Amino acid sequence: MVLSDVTNPFFGNLLHQIERFAMAADYLVILSDTAGSEANEKAILTHLSNQLVSGIVLQPCGHYRGAADHIAGLAMPFVLFDHKQTGISSDYVGTDNVLASAMLTEHLIRLGHTRIGYIGGTAGLYTAEQRRQGFVDTMRASHVPVDPALMLDGRYAGEHGYEAAMRLMTMAADRPTALLAASNVMALGALQACNDLSVACPDDVSLAGIDDVPWSAVIRPRITIAAQPVQDMARAAIGLLLARISAADPAAIPFQDVIMAPKLILGTSTRPPSVH
Repeated sequence: MVLSDVTNPFFGNLLHQIERFAMAADYLVILSDTAGSEANEKAILTHLSNQLVSGIVLQPCGHYRGAADHIAGLAMPFVLFDHKQTGISSDYVGTDNVLASAMLTEHLIRLGHTRIGYIGGTAGLYTAEQRRQGFVDTMRASHVPVDPALMLDGRYAGEHGYEAAMRLMTMAADRPTALLAASNVMALGALQACNDLSVACPDDVSLAGIDDVPWSAVIRPRITIAAQPVQDMARAAIGLLLARISAADPAAIPFQDVIMAPKLILGTSTRPPSVH
């Protein structure tokens, strides 16, 4: 299993589920972390290929030159997870990312927010572009202006989510009344920024994010999230991979896209905007 950031709680939970389903089928899971580095990803895939592993669940991390050819040329079956890679025909398991950000955006709009700051993932990545699309499309469908000044890149990292929230919440005028972070670690970074600025959440600003956060039951406020069905996604990824590993002719099996719906879980971090 090759992931881009094993420190992210989402991937820690995913690994637990992948390992459980793989071991039930008598397979051992080897974990590799690319740290979001395209060079690391290429080296890791080459090494795993040389070690003749049975198959790979891969979360591709970027679009380096020759990435599609390198991945598509792997000597063993593989399933792409979370991120899609342009130019590759393969099995894929992921969440409806457009829907994830759309349902959170709609929730904030229904509460009365029209100044919504968006902290997005790494520009160019499949999930980041899909989540951005869900936000923008929902804003426009609700006839709420999309202000580019309120849309910042948090690079799927807590520290960058913190910096983005700092910029948004220290705007000289007309700052956002709500923040939407495209990942759990960016949402936590945004919450830390609000705490450091003595900006009360949700009294002064509402906050929502995609994916659950660690210790969500004890963090106050509990963040409103769009949660991915990790267990079902892990089961699907292992099922597709094992089908190809055991097939007499893997190439004869049609590739499948398995897209699962996220679930909106309301916390205590969102409320109607305050009237000053």
